[in-house]
Order: sequence, then C-alpha cells, then structure tokens
Amino acid sequence: MPDHVGGDTDSGSGHTGIFRHRRRSRPLRKDAAPGRSRLGRCVRPKSAPRWKKGRRSPCVDRTGAVSASVTKYFGHRYNCRVEQPRARERAGGSVRGRTTLRPRSALRVLTRERPRPDRIRTHPLAWWLAVATVCFGAFMGQLDASIVTLTYGSLRSEFGTSLAAVEWVSLAYLLTLVALLVPMGRLSDAHGRKLMYLYGFVVFTVASAACGLAPALGALVGFRILQAVGAALMQANSVALVTTSAPPDRMRTALGVQAAAQALGLALGPTVGGALVATWGWRWVFGVNVPIGLLALVAGQYLLPRTRAHHPSSGFDWAGLGWLALATTTALLGVSAASGLPVPGWGIAVLFAVAGAAGWAFVARQQRAAAPLLDLALLRGRAVSTGLVGALCGYLVLFGPLVLVPIALTAGGTSELVAGLVLTALPGGFALGATGADRLLPRSMSERARCLVGALVCVGALAAMAVLPMTDRSLPLVLALLGLGLGTFTPANNALIMGSIPAGSSGTGGGLVNMARGLGTALGVALVTLALHLAPPGGPGLHGARWAVLILLAAAVITVAAAWLGPRKPLAPGAAARRRGQSPRRV
Repeated sequence: MPDHVGGDTDSGSGHTGIFRHRRRSRPLRKDAAPGRSRLGRCVRPKSAPRWKKGRRSPCVDRTGAVSASVTKYFGHRYNCRVEQPRARERAGGSVRGRTTLRPRSALRVLTRERPRPDRIRTHPLAWWLAVATVCFGAFMGQLDASIVTLTYGSLRSEFGTSLAAVEWVSLAYLLTLVALLVPMGRLSDAHGRKLMYLYGFVVFTVASAACGLAPALGALVGFRILQAVGAALMQANSVALVTTSAPPDRMRTALGVQAAAQALGLALGPTVGGALVATWGWRWVFGVNVPIGLLALVAGQYLLPRTRAHHPSSGFDWAGLGWLALATTTALLGVSAASGLPVPGWGIAVLFAVAGAAGWAFVARQQRAAAPLLDLALLRGRAVSTGLVGALCGYLVLFGPLVLVPIALTAGGTSELVAGLVLTALPGGFALGATGADRLLPRSMSERARCLVGALVCVGALAAMAVLPMTDRSLPLVLALLGLGLGTFTPANNALIMGSIPAGSSGTGGGLVNMARGLGTALGVALVTLALHLAPPGGPGLHGARWAVLILLAAAVITVAAAWLGPRKPLAPGAAARRRGQSPRRV
C-alpha cells in the first residue's frame, strides 16, 4: 500500500498538484509533538512549470517552515516545507485551505533569535563554543578600556586641545556604559539575550569604525557614546549568556574563562595600544575592533543559544532610566572631581547630593512603576546584595594598582617600560586564578568558601605591599598573588549572584554585576588618584602610595566581610539550574 495517493489535477498541466496524506501515524519530522501531525497539504502554484522526477517542486504545506523531502507513490520527488500545523490562526480562523508561497519578513529576521544548527547544538562541546564567543566581547570591552588612554597625547596634538577636553573621550564612554548596563539587561530579558548581544556587536563595531574616521574631537566623543551603547548591550548579557550556556557543574569554570578573557584584554591593552599608536597612528586603536567584531558577530549567530526564559514587559520605564542615569553620572563625576580635578568643594558636595537624591528617586520609582526597570526584590536576597558589594570592592582592588604601580615605580627612577612589564603580573595572576582555581581548590568547596579564600589572599597580598619596599623586584610577586586571589574570588562571586537570580531576570542580573564592576573601576582609579594628590611633599613614591595601598587594603577587608555574610547553605543540586531555567535540551 503506498503512503500517498493522488488527488486533484491541474487542467492542462498533466501534473498532480494537490495531495492529501492518508497515513498520519508516521510524521515527517522526528521532533513532532505528541498528538499533532507534521503532515500538511502541498500546493503547487498554477504558474509553476511541469516538474520531472528528481526536480524540486515549489510545494509548501499550510504553514511552511522546515524543508523535508517527500516521495509520492508514483515516483516523483518533491521538496516540501513542513511544520507543525497550528490549531487556529491568530485571528481565530481555521488553518484549512491552500497556502501560497510567502517570503520571510525582513522584520521577523531582524527581531528573532536564530537557532543553532543541530550539529552544533548537540555537540558535547557546544557550551564551550558559546563561552568562547562571549569571551570575544569580554576581551574587546577590556581591551578598549585600557587601550584608549594611550591616545591622549596624539589626540591633543592633532586636534589642538587641552588634556581636560581629551579626557572626555574616556569619561563619556564610562558614564554612558555604567548608566545603560541595567536598562540594557532588562531589555534583553524581554526580547532575547542572544539578539541584544549580537546587536551590541553591530553597534560597537560600526561605532569603532566611525571613531577611527572622526574628523573632530566632538565627533569622536559622540561616536564613543554610541560605542558605549553597544558595549552596554554586550556586557549586560555576557554573564547571563555564560551562565545559561554552561552546565550547572561547569558554570564556575565558564565564568572563570570569561574573567580570564577580560584580564587578557586588560593586560594586552597598553602593549597593543602603544604599538598601534607608534606605527599606524591613533585611529587604528579604534580600527582594530572592526575585524574582531565582525568575526564575533558571525560566530555568535551560529554558536550562541537562544533565550529559553523571557521576562516579557508591557513597556519601558523611561523615567526610571532617567533617574538611574542621573544618579550614576553625578556619582562618577563627583568621584572624578574629588580625585584632584580643579572643582571647588561645594561643587563636589552638590554632585554627591544630586547623586543621592536621584538614587532615592530611582528606588521610589521602581516601587510604584508598572514595568520597573529593576525588580528590587532581586536585591533583597543575601547572595545578590552581598555579592554586588563584594564585586564592587573586588574590582576597586583590581583597578587601583593599575594607576598606582606605574606612578610609584617611575617616581623611584624605574623606566616606564619596566613598570609596564611589572604591571602585567596582576592580570596574569588574575587569569591564572580564574582558570586554575578549580584545580587548585577541592571541587566540592562551596562558592562562599572560594570567595573567602580569594578575598583573604587579596588581604595578605595588599598587607605585604604596604610593608615591603615598592621596587621592580618585590612588586611582581605581590601583584601576581593579588591577581591570583582576585581570580579566585571573582568567578565564584559571580556564580553565587547569578545562581540566585531567576532565569527571566538573568540579563538584569548580569547588568547589575557589570554596573558594580564599572563603579568599582571608577572608584579604584579615583581613590588612588586622590591619595596621590593629597600626599605630603615627600613624593607619591614614598607617602602617597602607602596611603593608596591602605585604601585598597580597606576595600579588600570589606570584600572579606561580604563573602563572610553570604549565604552559608549552598543551593541544592540542580536548584540553581532550575532558577536559571536551564534544561537538558539547548536551542
């Protein structure tokens, strides 16, 4: 008995055009849902030519999505597009009837996440490929943050402006990035983290090319703001994509690899930036992002999983965005002004007062907003609140020495080249701790215990830095030990935070983590600069550096306290995965 029989015949064509499938016990697709048939009704348009054996027919079923070859009983082979039939159309009508060939909407292509190919999705190393793709964004973000400062001299000479004006190339980027991290995370929770992450690559790459072609300093600052928008889309989703891609038992390792990529970009920034400025000019400092961004965009399209848990929203809280942007911007400006800028004391007090008032208004807005930008219930959990405090202080301890060490060494007569080589010990130790902590520590150790170990190592390293002489012989070992402690603390702390956040809010959680990183970075640079600025006349290498180290030591002690106050009972096996909405089947 054949599987299919002929039906109506188009007049004048001599070719059977409509077929009904009698045997519905064997669907065409293996992933057919129970109780629903994948077999559809094939329609050949009357304008189509006659098709011979072995040729493709323009037949499609009622819905038309996935191709599958169907052999009719009379030997003609057609390429039919088959998908699960819907019970009703959205308007409430029946799905029966002929369906014509329709091109895919361009808007649908641009607003839907593309699934990974089955060969990649089912591969045992699929999660590693996704993590590696996210590392592109982590590397680019930190490389761009550390590479731009080397262009200040070239920008001053080319545009004929002051150093205070040139500093807005970095300041505008940082202010925009910190203000948009949480809103972009909320937007990604509603519309898809993979989609927003890829759009972040597009915006960042286009803005980088525009920065390299900027004709004036004002245009460069504007393009840097656009670049920060793309960076916010990437950074708000990086941690969320890593935690939802990796298996629950490998999440800490995946976060360590992502943190190591950040450290690598941070370490290579001064070297790559100096080489590019010396050989090809400052414009190529931005142009180097273009090929990396294009490669990461193609890789992300095929290697990143689709979002499995959405947090739909009925609107966007623009008022909350305004209050949050005002609070973060004035806070960062106040910190920068207090670090030695020619701003009167009353101006600094006004900036901090405005930041506090805007922060209070933001919290009040989130409590009564219909679609809040930030669910304040996320901050009530002990793991999230203490983890964010630890993240802020940890990044403060990481970025403070990047300003302190070169100034202290050069004040003592060390060359800038040697100072730069000594400084690479810090990101090198960070990368080693982030990737090797699972081998150095027992795998059964809880996240809280790992955070405590890493924070205590940081306290010991900074205590040694406070008493030992700051020379190019003693600092490499101390900086490597400090980086090792931070590399152990950061992935475990991020895993503790993200494991306590529901799946639908993982983008918002990732935005909170990265906002804490941005604020910690700004505070680390500002507090060290302030300590050096207020140093006694003995010189920063003798007095101011010691005060700066004591400030970093106090931040490390707060990190230990935050780790100690974290949740003592770890999540039950699989609980973190259920909160994140992970399932064995990845898309």
